[in-house]
Parts: sequence; C-alpha cells; structure tokens
Amino acid sequence: MKRKESGDQGEAFAARYLESLGYEILERQWRRRCGELDLIARSPEGVLCFVEVKRRGPGSIGLPREFVDGRKQEKLRKTAGAYLAESGEDCPARFDVAEVFEETGGVLRIEYLENAFE
Repeated sequence: MKRKESGDQGEAFAARYLESLGYEILERQWRRRCGELDLIARSPEGVLCFVEVKRRGPGSIGLPREFVDGRKQEKLRKTAGAYLAESGEDCPARFDVAEVFEETGGVLRIEYLENAFE
C-alpha cells in the first residue's frame, strides 16, 4: 500500500473511531497554504479538536506521537489559527493525536491522545 493510501486509511479509521464516541467530524484533510489539518472534529462536550493522525505499520520504530515534534506542532498551531479565522468558530479548542497502529495481519488499533500538546 502506498504511503498516501495508508495515511488516508488511517485517517478514515480515526474518524470512524471518533464518530463512535459521539464526535462530529467537521473537516477532513483541511488544506491551506500554511498547512493541513488531518481531522477537525467537535467533541460531545463542544470542544473543537484539531486531530493529527499518525499511522505506523508493524516493525516501525518509535511511537507515532514522537513524529509530532515541535516543528510539526508549530505548523499545526498556525494552520488551526487559519481555520479559526476563516470559520469564525468561538469555542474551546485543543490539539489531539490519533495514533493508528497496524498490527500483524493488517488489523488496525488506535490510541487517542487528548490535549497532546498546547
């Protein structure tokens, strides 16, 4: 499976997971010149969640969250700011990370980190 297809599959899996918990998916792969937000969702409590999805296959080195480093966080903050300015949303917001692991045999598993960074 190509990297883009794998990433898209991970994002779809994370979106289904969130929906099963009562989240509303507002946007998928929201892109602007400053960057991309994988998922934008509203939690059942009304919190706007900017979700970075990271997928890793069997035998991958490191946890997916480790790839959301300081540089990536800054880019996500900037892109989230663009979304907020454009959408006019006025509510609490947070940055989450959805770690999608591909187990042996292709089974996907998710670890969801709320408030992964500020």
